[in-house]
Amino acid sequence: MRALRSGLVASVALLPGAAFAQGAVSLDEISVVATTPVGAAGSGASRGGPSFGTAPTGAAAPRLRGGEQPLFKIPSTVETVTAADLDIDRGTFNAVATLARRVPGLNLSDSQGSAGRVDVTYRGFTASPVQGVPQGLAVYQNGVRINEAFGDVVNLDLIPPVAIQRIDVVTGNPVFGLNALGGAINIQMKNGFTWQGTEVTALGGADGRIAGSLQYGRMVGPWSVYFAGDGLNDRGWRFESPSTIGRIYTDVGYRSQDSEFHLIGQFARTFYGAAAAAPVDFTRIDERAIFTNPQTATQQVGTLQLTGRVDLSPSWDLAGNAYVRRFSNRYVDGNDGNFENCSTRSNFRGRLCFEDDGFSPAAGQSPAAFRNQFLILGRGLNAPGIPFTAGIPYGTLDVTGTEATGYGGSLQAANRDRVFDHANSFVVGGSIDVADYSFKSSSTLGVINPDLSVTTDPNNPFYGTIPGLGTQQIRTAGALGIAPSQVIGSNLYMGLYASDTFDVTDQLSLTAGARLNFARISTQDLTGFSPDVTGTHYFTKINPVAGLTYRFTPELSLYGGYSESNRAPTPLELACANPDRPCLLPNSLVADPPLKQVTAQTYEVGFRGLVPNFYEDGLLSYKLGAFRSDLSNDIIQLATPGNAARGYYVNVPATRRQGIEVAAEYTRGDLSLYANYALIDATYRFNGTLSSPNNPLSDDGAIFVTPGKKVPLVPEHQIKAGFDYLLLPGWRLGLNVQAFSSSFYRGDDSNLNRKLPAYYVLNLNTSYQVNKNLEVFGLITNLTNNRYTTFGTFFEPGLVAGRYPVNDPRTTTLAQPLSIYGGVRYVFDADVVPAPVEPLVRKF
Repeated sequence: MRALRSGLVASVALLPGAAFAQGAVSLDEISVVATTPVGAAGSGASRGGPSFGTAPTGAAAPRLRGGEQPLFKIPSTVETVTAADLDIDRGTFNAVATLARRVPGLNLSDSQGSAGRVDVTYRGFTASPVQGVPQGLAVYQNGVRINEAFGDVVNLDLIPPVAIQRIDVVTGNPVFGLNALGGAINIQMKNGFTWQGTEVTALGGADGRIAGSLQYGRMVGPWSVYFAGDGLNDRGWRFESPSTIGRIYTDVGYRSQDSEFHLIGQFARTFYGAAAAAPVDFTRIDERAIFTNPQTATQQVGTLQLTGRVDLSPSWDLAGNAYVRRFSNRYVDGNDGNFENCSTRSNFRGRLCFEDDGFSPAAGQSPAAFRNQFLILGRGLNAPGIPFTAGIPYGTLDVTGTEATGYGGSLQAANRDRVFDHANSFVVGGSIDVADYSFKSSSTLGVINPDLSVTTDPNNPFYGTIPGLGTQQIRTAGALGIAPSQVIGSNLYMGLYASDTFDVTDQLSLTAGARLNFARISTQDLTGFSPDVTGTHYFTKINPVAGLTYRFTPELSLYGGYSESNRAPTPLELACANPDRPCLLPNSLVADPPLKQVTAQTYEVGFRGLVPNFYEDGLLSYKLGAFRSDLSNDIIQLATPGNAARGYYVNVPATRRQGIEVAAEYTRGDLSLYANYALIDATYRFNGTLSSPNNPLSDDGAIFVTPGKKVPLVPEHQIKAGFDYLLLPGWRLGLNVQAFSSSFYRGDDSNLNRKLPAYYVLNLNTSYQVNKNLEVFGLITNLTNNRYTTFGTFFEPGLVAGRYPVNDPRTTTLAQPLSIYGGVRYVFDADVVPAPVEPLVRKF
């Protein structure tokens, strides 16, 4: 730690007192991409800045700052979603929908039944808002890592899409730190220097959706101000599945000839209901069906951030940021209780016990002592345990709450002096992220009503009175399986990185660098039930990167690279890694055997380029690439034998993600046309036995994995295509399609069961510019009303609530049916609103 802290200080001390001036370079049309999380204060529109820049042939190129590089010098893949792309999907109020529509190799998996809370899977690596899902992508917003402190979860629904300037998906770059196994999602927001004007949007449509947004930007001398806010409310297309969203984003900026600073504030709150998949036996009867309820998720975030950039000389600049972030979420989940009459081999026959199928006696423990551990206890009860009543469909209301306060910052210096009379770009920087968190969970005994709602009414008219039932927190006598939890802890993540791109010739560029990641994770149990949770863990790794690019012509470039990356286990994973003391995911933390950090080795190679004046003066951009990522000690989530609602985490020896990507886009004034294909081969590379208790083809809850078995929920073949065409002056029409091959259910890692079916979805968008101020627009999602699902898993069939027989063990989340949205956008001061600042070509 001392060495790392010293290194961070040294990175600043490297700044020299003098540097050589760097002249402008004459280039063809270029695209500039930020290769580090630390931008250069975000004033891209004025100078070609941190995210992108363009310059026509023969013109002076915009000055590059920080980690900015022309795309043809980056030895890995970069995929980009622009503000114009997000604008097409404005009816969804969801940036994730645009990522899924445009980015090759990216698919969505909806385990929650809400379009606002879906898993984003890119090349087989996931960024998810769901606690408990292993996270394999790093996500940054304005240079700040927004993987939340407790479980590395990613809540993209907390960011207003109207305020996003661009999103880059960057691969093969360890500079982005922890979790960048499959890459990083780098989000750059608007500010008053990049967007000016006043714009109001209002829309409505399917499922009672009412939504609106406002954005305002102004420059006054060296100062700028930007504000964006939006809100949404709908009832959802399934039963008991409303959504409520409110988001605010602000930016106050100041810049001079050689510096720029921004003070940024953000607040958001989202609420979703019915967050779970439903048995297929239910959805066959009614597609809107859900399982037990309530199942609500509430998230809040507040962020204050300061970013800055100073040009120290014509060739040196210094950039950095500091932030404080407060995040909270709360889940309320009604579940089947899995309770029964205590065994005759215990001392508590006639009392309520928890199922013990997934547990084994300790060495020397008698059968009676083992069984006695599963007696259900409630706080404040005089008698030992709760009397068992036959015929009662017992349930639980499980509540979890997470609070986290994070703070930290980063500092980066960049130099562009020539080395041996060759162009060179050198970046050195460091980051520190600290977070304090608390986690609480509890279960309350309830009953499952005929409508599958779980309540705690002790006088339920359908089932009579349950003695001792109330709003007491319950646990088993041995705190096995069910126990309240209360954990506090802290994370310390530190990083030090350096990267250099050297032009060997005008065509050949060499990139090399590395990042040192350090993680300290501390947790403390406050209940006394789970002392093994208390502990401190340290993880350290140096991740190198190296690559070459060769620009044959402005129309053709070759790239290839090698990189390593890692992620540390999260506090949730570390505290939930023992199959003998499983967690009600994500409800309870109970045990803490050590997990190893995940490491990845990634190889990439490919061609890309752009062809100007292609067919009627259009611009053609294209890409063909291949990649492979080999992972060691990958962390996966498993269900507990005998109780699939509870689970734990394990390291597995090896997994692999590999594939190819082909993409092309053609643009001209009145037409935009794109198509891409990705082959994603995500497989296990070991022999071993895993737990999957409700897999119908398991061997008494065990499944056997061999090398080559597919990772679930990753479609192997993915096709995306679309166009946008100016039919008449002012009237545009667009159509896009996404098609995905079949994939295996979660829990079917042995690939024995039938798959989730292949599917496609069509979306249509249109807009009409009434005048320079007013635009009318419409969006139709799932145009063919295709009934498909992106998520599936298994559960224990049987009689639900004592009256609904369920025979099929599959549970899925159906996609939203055909939905129509329409709205208006009004732009004030239209004469001063600049044209959207977009790159000339898609960044592959």
